[in-house]
Amino acid sequence: MIWRSGSQILAQSVQWVATFLVIRILNPQDYGLYAMTGVVLVFLNMLNGYGLASGLIRDETVTPLHIRQLFGMLIVVNGGLALAQLLLAPLAAAYYRQPEVAQLLRVQALLYATTPFSALSYALLSRRMDFRRQAAANIAGAMAGAATALTGALAGLGVWTLVFAPLALYLVRATMLTWGARALMWPSFDFRGTRHLVGFGGAMATGQFFWFLQSQADVFIAGRWFDPHRLGIYTTALFLAQVFVSKIVPPLNEVAFSAYARIQHDQQAIGAAFVRAVRIIMVAAMPFYLGLAATAEPLVLTMLGTKWADAVPVVWLLALAMPFMTLQVLYSPACDAQGRPGIAARNGAGGAAILATAFLVGVRWGPEGLAWSWLAAYPLYLAISSWRSLPVIGASPRALAAAIAPAVGAALVMGVIVHLADLALVAAVPAIPPPLRLAVLVAIGAVVYGGWMLLLARATMRELIKVIRKQPLPG
Repeated sequence: MIWRSGSQILAQSVQWVATFLVIRILNPQDYGLYAMTGVVLVFLNMLNGYGLASGLIRDETVTPLHIRQLFGMLIVVNGGLALAQLLLAPLAAAYYRQPEVAQLLRVQALLYATTPFSALSYALLSRRMDFRRQAAANIAGAMAGAATALTGALAGLGVWTLVFAPLALYLVRATMLTWGARALMWPSFDFRGTRHLVGFGGAMATGQFFWFLQSQADVFIAGRWFDPHRLGIYTTALFLAQVFVSKIVPPLNEVAFSAYARIQHDQQAIGAAFVRAVRIIMVAAMPFYLGLAATAEPLVLTMLGTKWADAVPVVWLLALAMPFMTLQVLYSPACDAQGRPGIAARNGAGGAAILATAFLVGVRWGPEGLAWSWLAAYPLYLAISSWRSLPVIGASPRALAAAIAPAVGAALVMGVIVHLADLALVAAVPAIPPPLRLAVLVAIGAVVYGGWMLLLARATMRELIKVIRKQPLPG
């Protein structure tokens, strides 16, 4: 976990510095156009074969032939996806009434050339629990993507900056992963005996399909209602609010899946590990989200600039919805590792219906209306998913509530105090610069949250310290 999440934090730190610099250079319209291509990209990428690779991770015995067969399947699948994207490009442009979307999608089809190498190497390294080499690949890819993004933005490439940067990131990452896993081999296109991989990968793809529906429904719906500027405001606000759940949590889930797969026959152990993981993750997630809500205005003005001021209320609302989403996404790896990917599929189907309905209503009130849709729909989605997932995982609702209570209580107190401090600060110094205002509020929040946890949640903090130090934990 330290290697995987630590490398992710370092890689994301590099990318975030570049991202925020690029956001200040580009315009909301550029991000709106890029978001329109994202619906097609996310839809096709959920079929890119990582579910097949996850099946290889979970298998107890793997032969060289199985590895070559997986490589062959990944090549066939991603070649088909690249062709599908080329065919869908003009249809997507017509739907959004933006001709440039077709050109962007055609170039982005090059991404599929790197996926077979990345997915195969990822599976082999994950089977060995070798996250050190994955860490090196992630960091190298992040640096390549950041450098490309800054170069493109400064060169005036506009929206194409957002296309070329991921291409550089994926190419470098695939190269490093393949080298680290020693995974350069001839593929096999004889797929006899791979039914179990296809079955497991298909079930995971079904869950990912419903995840696509819920994660892209807002952009798909808003793309017809909003112009590129307003869509760019919304998607950039969503990017800020989802930084933790979309950048920090996924690598933790990757580690969790590999670890759960090793103890898949001991439900009691999985249940205990799941509750512990939730407790530790929420210790970091809750202050981030409540702090983001309390400092939304100075944060947006400092990090993005005044041209993004319309994103402030959207960030505030979305930040309050993200704790529910963070807990929701932790269920899948624990269920998948026990051979129950259908749970994630059913959760995703319910979430897609709930969120899409909410977005269809909220879009009429602009970006803020979509943000309210998140806040209204996600608690219901989480409740249904918890009812379905917790019995499979082997954890009780009471244990889960006890795990998150210390972080939730401390973060709520912190959020209220930071908000009151902000009101007092603005009243006392109306012309205070946003960066100074943000620094003061962050310092107050850190002191309040840290002090509360040290005084009233010592057991949680001791457990967190033991995990970092790799010390034995009680059962």
